[in-house]
Amino acid sequence: MSEIIPPDTPSFPPAQSTVEYYRPGWQTPTSIYTIAAPKQRYWLHVLLLVATIFTTLVVGVRMESNFLHNLPAFSMSDDALSFFPWREILAKPSMLLLGVPFSATLMLILMAHEMGHYLYCRYYKVYATLPFFIPAPTLIGTLGAFIRIRAPIRSRSALFDIGIAGPIAGFVVAVVVLFFALPLSHLANPAAGVGDIELHYPLIFHLAWWALPLAGVKAGASGLSNVNLHPTAIAAWVGMFATALNLLPGGQLDGGHIVFSVAPRKHRWVSTLTIFALIVMSFYFWAGWLVWAILLRLTAMRHPMVPEWPGVNTPRKVLAGIALLLLVLTLTPAPFAHNSLPETIHELRSR
Repeated sequence: MSEIIPPDTPSFPPAQSTVEYYRPGWQTPTSIYTIAAPKQRYWLHVLLLVATIFTTLVVGVRMESNFLHNLPAFSMSDDALSFFPWREILAKPSMLLLGVPFSATLMLILMAHEMGHYLYCRYYKVYATLPFFIPAPTLIGTLGAFIRIRAPIRSRSALFDIGIAGPIAGFVVAVVVLFFALPLSHLANPAAGVGDIELHYPLIFHLAWWALPLAGVKAGASGLSNVNLHPTAIAAWVGMFATALNLLPGGQLDGGHIVFSVAPRKHRWVSTLTIFALIVMSFYFWAGWLVWAILLRLTAMRHPMVPEWPGVNTPRKVLAGIALLLLVLTLTPAPFAHNSLPETIHELRSR
């Protein structure tokens, strides 16, 4: 995910120079300011990276332990470790080794996504920070990562390339992980039941399940719902979910940057349509879509100004179509079972 700070943000240092762009027929040039790069706070990036590695290792320990005991990944039964087993790990630090497969895979996918953005910022000489990772005691040990872009983007082509590079990089790494991780999974134990949190899978998972010769896993399994995924496969699921979220066509998400660069005058109504679709999806599939609808509403009408001319070329428009295909492959309307808005409200009222 990339966050673009508008040029009038107070934290900007004073402009050092201007670059003028002329469109044929224009009498007045449009000036774009080149901002002096602020000093990088490397210590903060390293601190957040290390903390996120630790939190993902901790949840990875629980996933690996459940997997080895043939329990669902998110099982919280009496036979499973606690939700965030930091006390158990403090008592026996060597347990952290169990979390390495999940943590290393997830961090690789998140890093690939953010470095896709960062490297293209460097290519276009747009100042951007290194990735900020967000540690948190969540199901996956993190709230993701983002970079901050603190300089104007000088063309729609640059905005397009910076926006699409992250999702493509993250998707490619997640696909490679998926095809290696699915064969490591095994048939679920019916006696263990389903996990307290039951995952649903995007189209790319079902295609991989169909394409791979998983005789040992498929024997007795009618589909992915009867399989205990290896922790690295769960990391691939997280990577696909993150790709889908970032490709939502609205606001300042990567998908919103792609829409704005291809058709800037349609960005507002596409964002509005996306917000409406998320509200509907929250009612029928997953209550969390309502949160994303609110976040998009807060940012949908804000977008950095980019010179309207020149537009993007045909190959980039084809890539925009590929980004739409990636959204279809990675989007899970109901990522978690029994979590629609009415079901969530009913559960909260019954407590």
